[in-house]
Amino acid sequence: TEHCPKPMLEVHGKPVLEHIILKAKAKGFSNFIVSTHHLGDVIEGYFGDGSRFGVAVSYLKEETPLGTAGCLTILKKVPKLPMIVVNGDVLTDVNYADMLHHHEKYEANVTMGVRQHQIQNPFGVVVLENLDIVGFEEKPVYDSVVNAGIYVLDPKVIDLLDKKSRYDMPEVFERAIEKGLTATAFFIGGAWLDIGRPDDLRLARMQTR
Repeated sequence: TEHCPKPMLEVHGKPVLEHIILKAKAKGFSNFIVSTHHLGDVIEGYFGDGSRFGVAVSYLKEETPLGTAGCLTILKKVPKLPMIVVNGDVLTDVNYADMLHHHEKYEANVTMGVRQHQIQNPFGVVVLENLDIVGFEEKPVYDSVVNAGIYVLDPKVIDLLDKKSRYDMPEVFERAIEKGLTATAFFIGGAWLDIGRPDDLRLARMQTR
């Protein structure tokens, strides 16, 4: 990504960000705000005002990197309705309408898209009590719930953040919880891939559209 911002890496002939926008457009979304910093001119030059994709695109230009959520502190106009925030390196078939319905159903202020994730230990695990061996587990699998990089936020949450400050999204959720706001999880099934690592990008390029 030295000469290409990560959201512009191509998968099946299109930048990842184009896949994100077109899939959201197919679900009825038409207004997009893209936060840029590293090589932002490449992103803006490709998408322009969004008209050639049948949507409206505007930009938030970060003077310094603001993390995965700090761009919200430089919004020129805060929406009046809940907003969906998506990391620019996530490929997913999530149904945004279902996620918004979940957010409203549970009267949430912040909703995080999450995934079940399994990690297998490649080794046999020795179970100890002090120095006594009491059992063995052969290459056990550990289940966990992970952040999928897709969120719904009520506008009031932005008021909790300091202007032009760096935040990662988990910090936003922590601050909301500290203030007594409601935070929920929405489980994302189906296709989902974070291309944050070279191996994941290769996998995305090998998979069918």
